[in-house]
Amino acid sequence: MTTYADTIIRAARSPLPLAEAAAMIRKSIHEFCSDPGRKSSPGRLVTFRTELEPLDPLTWLYNQDTYPRLFWMNRDHTDSVAGIGAADCISCDNNAPNSESFRFLQKTLDSKNIAARYFGGCCFNNLQQRDTAWTPFQSLYFILPKIQVTSSCGRQELSCHLVLQEGRSSRESCQDLLDSLELMRLESRGTGKTIPAPAEISYLPDRKAWIERCNNVLRTFGEGFMRKIILARQTSLTFSESFSPLLFMLRYPFPESSTYRYYLEPEKGKAFFSFTPERLYHRHNNSLFTEALAGTCPRESDTNNGTTACDHLLNSEKDIREHGFVKNTIADELVSICTTIEMENEARALQLNNLVHLYTHCTATLRSDAAQDSTILETLHPTPAVGGVPKKEALKHIMDLEPFSRGWYAGPVGWISPDEAEFAVGIRSALADGKRVHLFSGAGLVKGSDPLMEWQEVDHKIGDMLAMTGRPTHSSGEKSSPLL
Repeated sequence: MTTYADTIIRAARSPLPLAEAAAMIRKSIHEFCSDPGRKSSPGRLVTFRTELEPLDPLTWLYNQDTYPRLFWMNRDHTDSVAGIGAADCISCDNNAPNSESFRFLQKTLDSKNIAARYFGGCCFNNLQQRDTAWTPFQSLYFILPKIQVTSSCGRQELSCHLVLQEGRSSRESCQDLLDSLELMRLESRGTGKTIPAPAEISYLPDRKAWIERCNNVLRTFGEGFMRKIILARQTSLTFSESFSPLLFMLRYPFPESSTYRYYLEPEKGKAFFSFTPERLYHRHNNSLFTEALAGTCPRESDTNNGTTACDHLLNSEKDIREHGFVKNTIADELVSICTTIEMENEARALQLNNLVHLYTHCTATLRSDAAQDSTILETLHPTPAVGGVPKKEALKHIMDLEPFSRGWYAGPVGWISPDEAEFAVGIRSALADGKRVHLFSGAGLVKGSDPLMEWQEVDHKIGDMLAMTGRPTHSSGEKSSPLL
């Protein structure tokens, strides 16, 4: 068993208001810094924490002006973290295959001997040239927040992370953390703001080009080159005024929806965020939990004759076939890294606020030599639900067919630690870049797909985010004029 050199200092054991909690942590930092008996070996993590009285972590995050800003919530809403600043960072930027980034992440994390959770994400495909809007988002970027509010199973904590650095005294490091605490805003203000209406909306590709691309893909199916591919669309909203993209998280109208919430803002006004229903995997030691999620229909397809959207989806030959590609591919890929694999036989329906998906759960046991996140990421990413079948051919066609760079869209986003990790797939996502917000979503093409219906499916998948701006959720596919 690995022994970690982390130190945890608990400032108080009973819940405190935010201001009192911050004061207690400042006192603990001063005491730590003043104790001559404390070890200060470089690379050591010191965490100061105290329980908090209930507060809204997104409201707290909205009021902070320290960057990066981060938010994570799991799909069950039992675990969330709002964080500001970076006590430590793992990052790289290259155009090498994603496998090299994953190995770099694993090697760096192993060398740190730190048991805390690092939050971040990765590009969908490092080999793809990124648009300039993605500049703040590197090939791989994970941070240990300097200050964070953690909500878990009904309890909240305020915690501060201090990683002692080579060539810097513990007193200097403590002072830097104290300065960050002083800058932390304790009051709630400005949360009544709403997302402004966009002045303009455009599509890349537009509907005509989308249909042409889809028909080209369907012809390749007939020639036997591929069985499934995911094509994505970029919907760009242009606003006449600047606003915090965190408002999308604050104003999400379906708080009970079974989706992960992910938000990273490395620089002010430049953020990537996602409301994704799809888990890539959750690892706890050598236990692995993953899933197949593919096949979609809108809940508005409920009919008057009693046939529900769930019934429709569970009896759709096209959607069952699409789901089967994903399920079978994941099961085949896991064989190389797992000793046992338990995949559900029958697909279930996962109901969201306006969509229904086919869903199959999988539990597996990792081989002892494969119980590393780099190995799991290399094996599972990208799933056929965001890439295609066969994987290599689909990735090449995606780069050739899509007239924009995916960046972090459909890439792994989440957190990693030595003993546990959880990653979602960054779909139903957006990139905020100043006064522009680019929405991303895709549709799975298989033999028999209807390009126009796939366009409408993409509309449905970004409908929640469009609705927050006051835009209609169904598009004509053409650039629109300003709202009057």
